[in-house]
Amino acid sequence: MLPHNFKRPVLLIVGCGDVGLRVLRLLAGRYRLLVLTSTPSRAEALRAAGAVPLIGDLDKPGTLARLAGLADAVLHLAPPPLQGTTDPRTRHLLDALARKRRVRCLVYGSTSGVYGDCGGARLDETRAVNPGTDRARRRVDAESRIRWFGRVHGVRVTVLRIPGIYAIDREGGHPRERLLRGTAVLNAEDDVHTNHIHADDLARACVAALVRGLPQRVIHACDDTDLTMGDYFDLAADLCGLPHPPRISRAEARETLSPMLLSFMSESRRLDNQRLKRELRLALRYPTVKDGL
Repeated sequence: MLPHNFKRPVLLIVGCGDVGLRVLRLLAGRYRLLVLTSTPSRAEALRAAGAVPLIGDLDKPGTLARLAGLADAVLHLAPPPLQGTTDPRTRHLLDALARKRRVRCLVYGSTSGVYGDCGGARLDETRAVNPGTDRARRRVDAESRIRWFGRVHGVRVTVLRIPGIYAIDREGGHPRERLLRGTAVLNAEDDVHTNHIHADDLARACVAALVRGLPQRVIHACDDTDLTMGDYFDLAADLCGLPHPPRISRAEARETLSPMLLSFMSESRRLDNQRLKRELRLALRYPTVKDGL
């Protein structure tokens, strides 16, 4: 039981979607929880989840002034805009937080896409970024701004580089839907290595980073799975009792698949997660996609 004079630290979650809501459930009673939302209609649901909703829009910096001096820690899970090579949303957030120096810890949810195509190589967090798309360049820009903010303002910053997120209870988070559509995967000789994290383990990684993250540190928030994309969907099909997806060549993929899907099929890498386990001391509940699916 907490002493009567115990003052809970204040956590601000920015970008409270599926993973943010999972974090809320984990931290209920341990933090005073604030959530920035640009959608007033979400306020009631956020209150029911145990958070105090704050109405503000990262695209409208004038709406963010009240964030200054509110929180001891920030979990930033909001995506960048859909265009451009920079992330003005993160810039606007950091400008607001910098007006009063209360924040001591900031955790940012980035993407493993910042590495670009690595030819299937296994890599740790010392690998230089090499973004191959504007989507990844926006994330590199956000990471750079956040780490600079940490150095200048004495804030303990952790950047989580996140691969594909899945969970049965996450919208669009189970491969069954794609299998039912019959979307093709690449032939084995053309296939790429992909990385994964269960949404519950990602939420736990966010909490661990808030508590145990080292200053100005990058962490791969991924599980132990070592599969190509095609083998991942074959495994999911077997678990669901569905046919394996059709296999096509890369040339056929260029003719038939969407540019977005094709971009994911053009980058291959295998992430090392030893920092996640050693520094954040996170024991994965779903070490592989076989466990999670």
